[in-house]
Amino acid sequence: MHKTWVVTRKEWAEVFKNRFVLFTIAFLPLMLTALPLGVLYGIRSSGDAGLSSTQVPSQFTQICEGLVGEECAQYYLVSTFLVLYMLMPLAIPVTIAAYSIVGEKATRTLEPVLATPISTLQLLGGKALAASIPAILVTWLGFGVFAIGVRLMPVSPAVAARLLDPVWLVAVFIVGPLLALAAVSVAVMVSSRVNDPRVAEQVSMLVILPLLGLFFGQIAGLVYVNERLILLMAGVLAVADVVLCYFATQLFERETILTRWK
Repeated sequence: MHKTWVVTRKEWAEVFKNRFVLFTIAFLPLMLTALPLGVLYGIRSSGDAGLSSTQVPSQFTQICEGLVGEECAQYYLVSTFLVLYMLMPLAIPVTIAAYSIVGEKATRTLEPVLATPISTLQLLGGKALAASIPAILVTWLGFGVFAIGVRLMPVSPAVAARLLDPVWLVAVFIVGPLLALAAVSVAVMVSSRVNDPRVAEQVSMLVILPLLGLFFGQIAGLVYVNERLILLMAGVLAVADVVLCYFATQLFERETILTRWK
């Protein structure tokens, strides 16, 4: 574990020198937190008091349990932003992880690292922690700001209290980290097989497409993120992470990487 943590600190020391990485870590959570708060504020400040449960698609009226009238519509609007807090830990680590291997080759630091007495699992574990921890922390911070912001707005207290429901907590604090680990595993596999950091990042970013589809599907009223879906995602991701970590370790062939990139 000590060697893994050494790799993690080394990654942070190098990666955070990259202004683009810092911009991604800071800007994306800021934007995805400000967006829903801005939408809520815009609706309330425009004097649109006509929000009602009739504006909620009939197939999603189960979310109104315990809520009445305008509260139902408010929570339906707020709930569409839940996916954003699963998108953050999926998108942010890709930028760091995709650069972690190809970037080291470009800066001529990969060979000395691979020559050290450290196992592949320890090396990749350190890189995974270096990419995942910042993403998870800024996601939790963004969610905290969002929860506080909703309470400060003229939104029903019953709606604001729903942000601490199990479905939100599981999505943010369990599904989020699982998504971060999945994103890192994919990024490591891609960056182990390509030679260009930009290609590695672009290909790795494809992992966010399913979650984007879920987000737009919910906005369109085609799907709703409820307790059953969140628990299903958590279970599937837990298994997928184990499989992806295994393949990432197997695909990372130290000698082959050095030989191919000579």
